[in-house]
Amino acid sequence: MTYSVAVSGASGYAGGEILRILAAHPDVEIRTVTAHSNAGQPLIQHQPHLRSLAHLTLQDTTPEILAGHDIVFLALPHGQSGQYTDALGDTPLVIDAGADHRLESVADWDRYYGGDFHEPWVYGVPELPVAGAKQRERLIGATRIAAPGCNASTVSLSLAPGVAAGVIDPSDIVTVLAVGPSGAGKSLKTNLLASEILGSANPYAVGGTHRHIPEIRQALYAARASYRSLSEERSDETRRDVSSRSARSTTETSDDDIRISFTPVLVPMARGILATSTAPIAPGVSDEQIRGAWEAAYGDETFVQLLPAGEFPRTADVLGANTALLGLAIDRAANRVVVVTALDNLTKGTAGAAVQSMNIALGLPEATALTVNGVAP
Repeated sequence: MTYSVAVSGASGYAGGEILRILAAHPDVEIRTVTAHSNAGQPLIQHQPHLRSLAHLTLQDTTPEILAGHDIVFLALPHGQSGQYTDALGDTPLVIDAGADHRLESVADWDRYYGGDFHEPWVYGVPELPVAGAKQRERLIGATRIAAPGCNASTVSLSLAPGVAAGVIDPSDIVTVLAVGPSGAGKSLKTNLLASEILGSANPYAVGGTHRHIPEIRQALYAARASYRSLSEERSDETRRDVSSRSARSTTETSDDDIRISFTPVLVPMARGILATSTAPIAPGVSDEQIRGAWEAAYGDETFVQLLPAGEFPRTADVLGANTALLGLAIDRAANRVVVVTALDNLTKGTAGAAVQSMNIALGLPEATALTVNGVAP
């Protein structure tokens, strides 16, 4: 079977990356591409690297044009997808690459985004530990999928195994990310001009204001639920307490025990994320247990790989690949676990995760059209 596909926001970075991957997918046909201000123009004018799609013309982004396809990808700015999703009720599969359907908490949405809140969809990070399993099990047969935020999935993948296994203390997580400006989209912004970022590293959204923080905490709550479900020695009363706390909003709890200091830094590379995340080691945990938690979580994964002890990734190693590479260090002097993760924000961070989730939802081989190989030099 060949699935018909429409991609909105096709003139942007995320939309272009979705198209690049889908162009090599044997089970889909890209029939429609849409945009707003660029409607009526050839796709190739805005995505000159997509030579095999030169026959496509950007159409207006309207529910009527998006309807009638088997699959619709929404690659729109945050706050814009929701206006289309209700109108696409008859579409078998809709995948949102924006934030509109990621968060479960209304309070989190109001605090970090604002505007109308829309129901949460199945989260599109298949490898994440959740409730004693992996998120991919929830993606099987899904009809509505929320692709992740690139920074959020990087940090979540970095630390979820430690939270799920109970080998780190999530109440004191510190993460600093070097991020390429393509994650901010294609719209013209003064702070993203070459003259502003070349030769400079620029922190932004400092002090707990970045919109991906609640998404990370939501993912780590799910991972913590996985740890709780495996802790057979806990009393029934304690388990009930943990379950109720896990279900509460990350902003609605005053005694929240998953705390994250999150600092992203724009650096002069077009694409890529290098996240250095640390957390305290849980009492009585051995080095073998710590590394074993990440090996158990990702040892059988294709697209999330733990490097050998003493090795750490570079963003250059994952450009264009649907791969997240993790390096793990145990700093006993500081009593902290250090995880360094590299991924391509447009591929594994966004479009690759969306297509990978699509494959799972449709029952196709998960790796179809996706590669672990980057581009070098």
